[in-house]
Amino acid sequence: MGCATSVYASVGKKKRIVQESVVFVLQLRVPVQSDLQRQLKGVAPKATVERLACLRNQIQLVAEDTGGSAISELRTALEEYLSLLTGLIKKKNDGMEGCVEFKWKTLGDGRRAELCFTNLWMEMLTVIHMMAALALTEANSLMIPRACSDSSNSVRVVSSDCRRDAVDLLLKASGYLEFCVREILTRFPPDIKSKLPDDMQESVLQTLSIQALGQGTEIQLGLAVDSQKATLSVKRRLACEQVIYFSQAYQCLSGCDVVSHGCAKKLLRFIYWKFLEAKAAAYYYHGLVTDKGNEPACHVSAVCCFLAAAELLAESKKACFSFCLAPPVTRAPPMWGVMKHLSQKIPEVAFRKSQTYGYLLEEEEKAMQCLPELPDFQLSLRPEEFELPEIEAGSSEGNQTHLLSEHLEDYSDNHDDDEDNDH
Repeated sequence: MGCATSVYASVGKKKRIVQESVVFVLQLRVPVQSDLQRQLKGVAPKATVERLACLRNQIQLVAEDTGGSAISELRTALEEYLSLLTGLIKKKNDGMEGCVEFKWKTLGDGRRAELCFTNLWMEMLTVIHMMAALALTEANSLMIPRACSDSSNSVRVVSSDCRRDAVDLLLKASGYLEFCVREILTRFPPDIKSKLPDDMQESVLQTLSIQALGQGTEIQLGLAVDSQKATLSVKRRLACEQVIYFSQAYQCLSGCDVVSHGCAKKLLRFIYWKFLEAKAAAYYYHGLVTDKGNEPACHVSAVCCFLAAAELLAESKKACFSFCLAPPVTRAPPMWGVMKHLSQKIPEVAFRKSQTYGYLLEEEEKAMQCLPELPDFQLSLRPEEFELPEIEAGSSEGNQTHLLSEHLEDYSDNHDDDEDNDH
């Protein structure tokens, strides 16, 4: 799914599962155990340090045991961990900087640690990045159609509720990512920014945030297609908004160095695929609206739109194949929903209308050389506003005298144990 891959053991060997990809999904990173109690001794309240260590270990164990599928449990632990971390950062406890190593690794990766840093804001970035990855993962799982038995045919169905929930998760993920760009990356000097992993680079985070909005609009278009109340104008607007989102996302990423490899390269191919699908849909619905006019020029313009839609649809299938082959290998779900509807209607309508108005096309040959412009609409979806959680009480309690007292108590206990051992 997107950048994520999955493996499972089979007869002592790892067999790879090629995941379906409806929503672009980031690889999950999980914490690597660190000796926080020792490293933060005398620097932060003892209870806070113990809770931080416990939550970090819990996140790692749950993610590794479930492959990241226990999303609700992981989200709860991450939110509590983030609250404690926020308290430490807002205290502006300079003594913590550089005294503890935070380590993370990619889920399923055999390496001990991929990321290692001592910056508290970097730890916050990694935590919120994981929260965004979980939201995208959950949205993707909701959008994977379930096979249902319908007589002799197998119909793939995603309920309206699942699709609406997926839109909400995409907006949430977009908000997480936007927060990372706006509130966290701005605090890093250039030397730290340059060392960030590809999927944490500013251009990639911005692109992911925008394309999540595009995918939310795509799902809304699918709901509109299924609704008898949605007009052609509504469907055209949604398709045109989709085009704008994916165009912005493509422009945001295409000029960056990171697109030559890895997650960013696959993301760019995903966005190009979705951009072509969106543009095919937009021209199709624009053609239907234009064709309602009475003037011959309206019919000619409509046919131009239908033919452009058919060409874009064919190109989108090639782009989908290119995305799926980019490592890590993924697979698109079988055609269903709005794209199944359009893949049937666009070629049919393009052929029928070009036959019906063939005489007009011959008379208006010059018009065929100029494709009509799509309408420009104000974008409807916005990232869900994300704010840091309320500070846990334990994370902000205590002053230096209190911390020194805790430190001396620990020292006294250890010293007494040593004396008992001597006797």
